[in-house]
Amino acid sequence: MKSNILHSLLLSAATLLGFTVCGHTQTQVSGAGATFPAPLYQRWAVEFAKENPDVQISYQSVGSGAGVKQFLAKTVDFGASDAAMSDKEIAQLPGTVLIPATAGSVVLAYNLDGVAELRISRAALEGIVLGTVKKWNDPLLVKDNPGVKLPDLAITFAYRSDGSGTTYVFTNHLVAMSEKIADEVGNDKQVQWPVGVGGKGNEGVTALVKQTPGSIGYVEYGYAENNGVPMAFLENKAGKFIMPTPESGAATMADISLPENLRAWAGDPAGEADYPIVSFTWLLLYPEYSDAARGTALKKFVDWGLTKGQSFAKELGYIPLPETVIAKSQAALAKVQVK
Repeated sequence: MKSNILHSLLLSAATLLGFTVCGHTQTQVSGAGATFPAPLYQRWAVEFAKENPDVQISYQSVGSGAGVKQFLAKTVDFGASDAAMSDKEIAQLPGTVLIPATAGSVVLAYNLDGVAELRISRAALEGIVLGTVKKWNDPLLVKDNPGVKLPDLAITFAYRSDGSGTTYVFTNHLVAMSEKIADEVGNDKQVQWPVGVGGKGNEGVTALVKQTPGSIGYVEYGYAENNGVPMAFLENKAGKFIMPTPESGAATMADISLPENLRAWAGDPAGEADYPIVSFTWLLLYPEYSDAARGTALKKFVDWGLTKGQSFAKELGYIPLPETVIAKSQAALAKVQVK
């Protein structure tokens, strides 16, 4: 028994020190940030390790706000954010390299017994987040859903309580859609919602919706899809009700042109087939890495994610990057210096 315990302790110590059981040095690379792409980044880490057993990538799903803070504090090797970084944040660390790594849709997941399909117009969405549409049988929702029996049940709006790129993407669409929301809520990683209950991370909001009858909340597509939570059809700028799917998200992404700084959002896309809330999500890299082993391993991992890693996107609910975006991301990655 004592020898087994000692063996376990030695294995744990070896892992912490960066050694594998066979005695070879293993390079440890750590990242933290957005919950939006976490399932994909964590899958990448597993698949990358199969081809590169000498490298261990760890990614903490802490939210975009916390991820940017840890990145700026230099407590991680890379960060991740659905809101990229603002000019003010980049000014704290000049030369920061932003890399669009994948894309996805923000959906309205809901919990309504017996309602398999739900349509939400722009006017109804404005009312839900501002608290003026209070019940599911509100005339606005009834009008959008002919033949659907909507209950006389209070609406519980579930939102992100932490600093979140998902909130940034969601409010970026809302303020483009509604002057009233722009005035009363605004666009940021964390906002003051007039109504609702908060959950931490996409995981927390998904759990809130699952356990709260009458609730509706915004989460990344993959979280709703993989948890079996129904998602609403949303009215786009062209007046069409669009179901969130990888295909409708890809239609939106095709219309986004990335500028030189690689920061762009769909806002309120105009295409008839466009799902209205879609965004890139970014990896945040330092301009220079003094630890050659870590820097080299990280660059190899990111390039792998931009190429081979894209093949895992669709099955997890993400949108594979167009080739033009991959080329721009690889050009940005080439700017990262390893000393």
